[in-house]
Amino acid sequence: MSKIDIQILLKRAHNGDKASRNQILIDNTGLIWSIVKRFLNRGHESEDLFQIGCIGMLKAIDRFDSGFHVAFSTYAVPMITGEIRRFLRDDGIIKISRTIKENQKLIFEQREQYISKNHAEPTIEQLSSVCRLSKEEIITAMEAAREVESIDKEMDYTEGSGQTLIEKIEDTNNMHNAVLNRIFMRQILDMLDEKQQKIIIMRYYQNKTQSEVAHLLGMSQVQVSRMEKKILNYLREQIT
Repeated sequence: MSKIDIQILLKRAHNGDKASRNQILIDNTGLIWSIVKRFLNRGHESEDLFQIGCIGMLKAIDRFDSGFHVAFSTYAVPMITGEIRRFLRDDGIIKISRTIKENQKLIFEQREQYISKNHAEPTIEQLSSVCRLSKEEIITAMEAAREVESIDKEMDYTEGSGQTLIEKIEDTNNMHNAVLNRIFMRQILDMLDEKQQKIIIMRYYQNKTQSEVAHLLGMSQVQVSRMEKKILNYLREQIT
């Protein structure tokens, strides 16, 4: 998918277009599976980890901002990875049935979609309706996952903000996304040799033109263009 395509779909998704949101998820299933493969053989089925990865992708879709100055896939990778790591870390503290776990995933996904669209927490009745579960099943699943989902629970009730803890952290110091970007971009740069790193840094961090980069590195503009294309294709293969 080209950069313009993903930006258009993201804009539509942020405006409440569920079809665009789902399309981004479908188009990035390969990326999700590539991350899931890193966590296999840890006592969980690949399909379960994929579903958790999808939750991370949906979070990335809802929270991505073009102002981050980073590609969407770059932003999504640590979100997906973090979601799976949280699941592996927290799952197993209290052993619960597979049915309840499946209900938790369904409730969590529907809750995320509701909050994204309505900017408010859904009621038990609303979750019961969209998930097609009884109120008792909703409550049981939510209670079983209380500690696991604590970072996403609504806080500051007295202020009526409706913010979750992680959103509060992001709004307070604007560090969350910056840290994710730095970590992943450091990993990307480590894949390249010195000249390739210089090209990427000057082109995408210092906003220099290909002609300016060519002059500084003693190359022709055509050489810079070809090398940049080769680098981007290589990086795309590594993260998809």
